[in-house]
Amino acid sequence: MKLSPQHLTLNQLLTGRLFRIPDYQRAYAWGTKQRRDLFDDIVEVQKTGQEHFLATVVCLAKDRRLIVANEFTVVDVVDGQQRLTTFVILLKAIEKHLTDSVNDLRIKAELQELLVKGDDHSLVLLQTNHDSSNVFVDYIRKGSNHKGAGLTRADQNLIDAAAECEEFVCAWAKSSSLVELVAILRNRLSMIYHELNEEAVVYRVFEVLNSRGLDVRWIDKFKSQLMGLIFLRGDHNAEHLKEMHVIWQAIYRTLGLRETLGDQALRFAGTLRSSSKPNRLQSEEDAAGTLIGLAAGGLKNIADQARWLEAVVSALDQLDRNVRLRAVTGIVHARLVAASILLRGLPSVDEKAALGKWERVTFRIFGLGGADSRHKVGDYVRLGYDIVASKLDLTDIESRLNEIGNDYTIDKVLTRAEDYDNCYEGWTEELRYLLFRYDEYLASSAGEKINELQWNKIWQADPSKSIEHIRPQSSETNYMHHLGNLTMLPPLINSSLQDKPPAEKAKVYKTCGIRGTMMVGEMIENGKWDKAAVYKRAKMIEDFVRKEWAD
Repeated sequence: MKLSPQHLTLNQLLTGRLFRIPDYQRAYAWGTKQRRDLFDDIVEVQKTGQEHFLATVVCLAKDRRLIVANEFTVVDVVDGQQRLTTFVILLKAIEKHLTDSVNDLRIKAELQELLVKGDDHSLVLLQTNHDSSNVFVDYIRKGSNHKGAGLTRADQNLIDAAAECEEFVCAWAKSSSLVELVAILRNRLSMIYHELNEEAVVYRVFEVLNSRGLDVRWIDKFKSQLMGLIFLRGDHNAEHLKEMHVIWQAIYRTLGLRETLGDQALRFAGTLRSSSKPNRLQSEEDAAGTLIGLAAGGLKNIADQARWLEAVVSALDQLDRNVRLRAVTGIVHARLVAASILLRGLPSVDEKAALGKWERVTFRIFGLGGADSRHKVGDYVRLGYDIVASKLDLTDIESRLNEIGNDYTIDKVLTRAEDYDNCYEGWTEELRYLLFRYDEYLASSAGEKINELQWNKIWQADPSKSIEHIRPQSSETNYMHHLGNLTMLPPLINSSLQDKPPAEKAKVYKTCGIRGTMMVGEMIENGKWDKAAVYKRAKMIEDFVRKEWAD
């Protein structure tokens, strides 16, 4: 493997190249901390006057493109895309804030020509991936930032990056010249650049560069190891590579929606395919090792492990999109069982029943029973493994879940009335879930459907924004956080009521569309809202809980 690394300034790197980030790579994932570290490096260069080495960039040369009279090398970015994307956004932020002075106008024109190529297609210097709403390209071409328009986590990361780069530029301009900032970026920041011509070499270089303790996620290392195995065999063809690219494109598209999903998916995928029944979840490193071991022996095995990870990612994405389950999916080993049920491939009716049993048992243990994340680890992990490895049917799954919940009976978790005294502090996610389920029950009992429009508003906000204290917190009564004094309202309606007394809120309650809250409005109008009324309502909710989460 012959390499010719080049030590380039940022200006040398960006000149004569068009950068593309393939869809089978991770989306833009840098957050505020990483960008702040980069800004601090730039400020330090200004203070010291020294050159600053940043990192390594690895690219795969694809072809050459003639734009007007200039020829550009088109390259796929394999490593370094996060920093490179941030630099491109930062250069656009500078271009936007340059003045109409002679020097500024000259630099502005140079940046415009660098960032957007002057042909009929207005090609941008860097084409990012998974940009579902054109957040990146609209910013680079037009300077418009889609504030609040991010459809995915990756989109929002790009929106945040543009806003923070502009804040940095504005702060810099207050004490120094933006021309000086451009000069520092062009000439004082450098990196080692590897431009490779064979995809086989790319993954070996990636593996070497990232075996030195650098901050690379294990799911990205796992992909590189899988792709390296394909090239190591030597009997691959274009169809094999295309299949793997399609699989990883799907994985990273989903990961762009939920930033932390990948590491957990890798842990689940390895745990569920371990050689012996596990008692705990594997680490990311161990999980990657398990799957790489299973990938040995042929191209089919390699593709199988990639498809398996894609299936696990899809199952976790399905769980995440079900907002009502947030109160029962926070415990990672319990979440493994839910994912296993989805991966099992049961008939839809059985799958729904198994998930329903899992939901009831899990909320009884961790929601109502107050167990923490150290409880039932082995029980849940072994069950998740058996669901997939032994292909348990609905009866077996329900029986095993009943065994897990045997020591958390409904009578045990609902033992004293004092347990309801503070259902607000530290319990908001669980409370929202409980009151949602209660609202479902009330609507069903009345022969109606739950008001999905209002509840969607509630799910989209932090739970504390929608939890309404009927007797306001400012009253400082000893029952203000009691279960019976808490109900749900969409955030804007909730904030509009503020510290009004219950009698003044009743009319709003009765028309809010949330059946549990509408019932409270009727109770207030039919009598005073005092401690007795609070306890009466709590008893009504408890009766529902005892029925719904019975053993």
